[in-house]
Amino acid sequence: MDMNEPKEEMKKPSWRTKPFHSLSKSLYIRGLQCHKSLYLEKFHRDLKGAVAAETQRLFDVGHAVGETAQGLFPGGVLIPYIDSPNGISEQVRLTREAMEMVTGTIYEASFQHDGIFVRVDILHKGEHGWEIHEVKAGTKLDPVYLDDVALQYYVVTGAGLEVDHAGLCHINKDYTRRGDLKVEELFTSVDITGPVKERQSFVVEQLRSQRRMLDGGPPAIDIGPHCTQPYDCDYRNHCWKHIPADSVFDLRGRGLDPFGLYARGIVKQEEIPLDLLNPAQRRQVVATMRQESHMDREKIRDFLNTLSYPLYFLDFETFMSPIPLYEGTRPYQSVPFQYSLHCLMREGGDLHHREFLAEPSVDPRRPFLESLLAEVPEGACILAYNMSFERAVLRELAARFPEHEEAVERRIERIRDLMAPFRRRDIYLWQFKGSYSIKHVLPALVPELSYDGLSIADGGAAMDAYHRMCMAKDEPGKLLEIRRNLLDYCRLDTLAMVRILESLRKMI
Repeated sequence: MDMNEPKEEMKKPSWRTKPFHSLSKSLYIRGLQCHKSLYLEKFHRDLKGAVAAETQRLFDVGHAVGETAQGLFPGGVLIPYIDSPNGISEQVRLTREAMEMVTGTIYEASFQHDGIFVRVDILHKGEHGWEIHEVKAGTKLDPVYLDDVALQYYVVTGAGLEVDHAGLCHINKDYTRRGDLKVEELFTSVDITGPVKERQSFVVEQLRSQRRMLDGGPPAIDIGPHCTQPYDCDYRNHCWKHIPADSVFDLRGRGLDPFGLYARGIVKQEEIPLDLLNPAQRRQVVATMRQESHMDREKIRDFLNTLSYPLYFLDFETFMSPIPLYEGTRPYQSVPFQYSLHCLMREGGDLHHREFLAEPSVDPRRPFLESLLAEVPEGACILAYNMSFERAVLRELAARFPEHEEAVERRIERIRDLMAPFRRRDIYLWQFKGSYSIKHVLPALVPELSYDGLSIADGGAAMDAYHRMCMAKDEPGKLLEIRRNLLDYCRLDTLAMVRILESLRKMI
């Protein structure tokens, strides 16, 4: 069988125009989201923004999940990725040879048809014929996954292979690890053969539409919800460059649709009729335009009166993994690996600091919890920023280590939330831009303290750094650098809380 030779009924459509535009699965999905994004990717990649750290993390997670899912069909042959001018044809050739010799499973099986190249996560020879299985790190069947598999089906069948079954393997969010990882329980397999076959005419139509667009000039497509749905577009900076600061898209909270305003020609916040806004958004817009601030000293004083000494400023860092790494954990569970503590024994007293960072590649939960309980006395007042997160993590630790449950609960009862007066708008500065996150509050209240210049500047980057630290456990120099960066970041989080509290006290 020549898999490069299309079936008679799957030959290149008569509508094909010149030049012939090759596509891939990722390009096709990009084109479904936005033709302009596809056009820029094909012809103006110099306008592309840098790959965001979050995007890279998703790539890495997807790769790890794909490798783990191969355990559903063990003993298969892997077709390597070949990055060379003839890489595609080589991968197709290797796939063809593997299919002639293998009766079981091929990982990353490669096919080309109609100028489209795809790699199938798992190609399996089942009881009734060949099966294609797509692996995703998500926890449910997303509609975009159907489009993904539908294109694979189009290419694979067009290349001459009869496909009996199309399946999707996604993460089972209800799985809890007990002992060794059970791959068959970690994944949920969904039969999507019917929907995939029904989408074949849609695939042909969309390919025609995308290639006709590529034959012409850049499409005149304005910004819209498609810029972030289903994926964040990496050409957003280019397409959104005409949007000014303090625009309708900077409105916080639910209510008014910013794209609805934009469609009416309303772009700047100052152009919005105030009667269209909810109270919180109206306060944001008015404060921004007039550069006004609001403060209710009595309510701030009431909040401060809920605090007592000794006072411990606490911040956690956690990581999530779709593949549970430790006993009793679930997919995407927040697992704490680091904390920072600043403590004041009395008002106006000396500031002390304590910290914990787990050793790499070791279950961090017990040492994390026991260290924290040893550092924070039972009667201490604990101050967190968005305390619901810390409480949730602590309760999961208490459930995991029931011998510490009472001690954990006594400390949970003593947690207070520094975010509360900002969330309630007891204090609102126009520089907050409608947000009450610490990343907006800190520069407005304590401009001399900044995350600028830190190698790690947010929780997502901290999570990524911890994963890199685990991979660098045999590289002492690299390990030391990552540890130092993580400690610096987490220490600044609690120091920021100390300075914000000082600012509140000065205000009253």
